[in-house]
Amino acid sequence: MSGAEKEVALLELPEPPPPRPGQILLGVEAAGVGPWDELLIGADWDVGLRPPAALGVEGAGEVLAVGAGVSAFAVGDRVLAHEAPLPGGSGFWAERVLINADHAAACPPGLDAVHAAALPVNGLTAWQALEKLDLSRGQRLLITNGGGATGALAIQLASAQGIEVTATASIGAVERLLGLGAAEVVDYHDPTWSGTVRGGFDAALIIAAGTADAVLPLVRDGGRLCSLTSDAPAEERDITSWDLYVEPNAAQLVQLAEQAASGTLKLAPEPLPLGEGPAAFTRVVTGHAGGRKIVLTQA
Repeated sequence: MSGAEKEVALLELPEPPPPRPGQILLGVEAAGVGPWDELLIGADWDVGLRPPAALGVEGAGEVLAVGAGVSAFAVGDRVLAHEAPLPGGSGFWAERVLINADHAAACPPGLDAVHAAALPVNGLTAWQALEKLDLSRGQRLLITNGGGATGALAIQLASAQGIEVTATASIGAVERLLGLGAAEVVDYHDPTWSGTVRGGFDAALIIAAGTADAVLPLVRDGGRLCSLTSDAPAEERDITSWDLYVEPNAAQLVQLAEQAASGTLKLAPEPLPLGEGPAAFTRVVTGHAGGRKIVLTQA
C-alpha cells in the first residue's frame, strides 16, 4: 500500500526495525488475505500501518530475531499469528514482519505454512464467536455464509461440540458443508430461504452482511445473535445481540493450530505467489474468491 492515494501495488519497502522487548522478527513464509484487508486502506480499522507499507494481519513463518524478554520463542522456530496493531508499521504481505511475541503460536509439526497462514483471523473469529454464544451440546445454531472460510471453520468447531448447525450457502457448497458437520444447508440464493427452515434457534452467527434482520425472527426468545458484519439488530424478545471483532489470542491459536495439524479441523486454502497480491486483494474484496481462503506465499 502506498501514499495518500491508498493504492495496492508491489513495492520495495525498507527492512523492519530490530525487535524491541517482547517482540519477534518473522521471516514470512505465507500470509492470509481477507476482506478485512480493505478496511486497512481507509480509516475503518487502524492497525498502525504507516504507508508505504505491506497489508496483512495474519501469517506464518520463521523467527529471525527475538527482542529482550522473549523466552517462548527462539531463532529458527516456526510460528503463526494474527497481529493488530502492527508494531512495525507494516504487515505480513512482505518478506519480514515485526510482531508481538505474545500474539504468536508455535506452528505444530505437520502444519505447513500455507495452511498455518490460512488459520489465524478466520479461526480466531469463529472460536471467539462460538465462545461468546456459549452454546451447549444439542442446542441449535444458524450460520449465514457457512461456505466462506470463517463459516466453514465455525461449522466444524460447533459440530465438534455437539451443536446442531444449520448454514446458508450456495448450492455448490452443500455437500462440502454437510461433510464438515452441518446438519442442514439452505440455499441463500432462494429469497424465501428463511421461511424454509425450522425456527427456534438457540443462537445465530451472522457472517453474510445484510442477513441479521431476516435471521432475528428465527432465534428463540432469550437466544443470542452475534454479527461479524457490524450490523447486529436491536435486541428484542430478550435476545442478546452484539457485534464481534476478532482479537489476537495466542492460546486459542495454539489449539486451532493443533486441530488443523491433526486433521480434525479442515482447511482448503488457495496459495498464490506474493507477486499476485494486488490481484488476490481485488478478488477477495469484490467477492470473487469463490469462498476460498487465499494465501500469499514467498515461493
